[in-house]
Amino acid sequence: MFREDLLNKCRRGARLEAHDCDIGPECFTNINNSFDTECLPVYIPELFSVVDIAELVALIRARPFATLVSAGPGGLEATHLPTVLKTEGERPALIECHVARANPQWKEFSGGRDALMIFGGLQGYIRPGWYASKGIDGKVVPTWNYAVVHAHGRAVAIDDRAWLDRHVSELTAQQEHDQPAPWATSDAPRSYLEAMLRGIVGIRFEITRLEGKCKMSQNRSAVDRAGVIHGLRARDNAGDADLADLVERVDRARDRG
Repeated sequence: MFREDLLNKCRRGARLEAHDCDIGPECFTNINNSFDTECLPVYIPELFSVVDIAELVALIRARPFATLVSAGPGGLEATHLPTVLKTEGERPALIECHVARANPQWKEFSGGRDALMIFGGLQGYIRPGWYASKGIDGKVVPTWNYAVVHAHGRAVAIDDRAWLDRHVSELTAQQEHDQPAPWATSDAPRSYLEAMLRGIVGIRFEITRLEGKCKMSQNRSAVDRAGVIHGLRARDNAGDADLADLVERVDRARDRG
């Protein structure tokens, strides 16, 4: 555990620039391969909190399309973009991405600026009619199940042709690796690729803190959770089967715990 003075400073760090907080990286801890949850200022009920690094990394890698949010002179700005996560050992350290050169958000990062990246996982509407308790007392309401990771850190703009060339090659390999005939950037004419690179600017995002939330009906009774799983499988909208599997996995993990 951290000393109380460091915990208090870390909590206040949400209102500071990253370079002002000399303990930001200490939010990472090797104890039990997890983050110290006392350093998380965002509201996440303990029942839905995910602090295991491996689970957070798995969601980011499975859902690499993120929303990059920052505050500029004109207010909040957001860009949706694909990402590549870089780790140092088991610790997530960097997220690399790029934006269109015409997108003004990157100019806010020329000297480095605090920002937030949001990675959305599985999600879906949960009907109150799926709960067995509806027929008992009627005290049920609709809700939404979802998994999400928030990455806090410092974004720096990278306007370097070699960096961008490497980045787009890695991003392409990440997305193409499981295809029967993977496409590579080397398949395109070099002159064409150079022209495309001139139209983008890289973003190097240094992670200082990760927050994970997985709301999968943990606050409902066992019979209600079973109803959610059955209801999702019966509805079978896009993603419902995977969401049902996740509710089931969370349920089993809870029983083991």
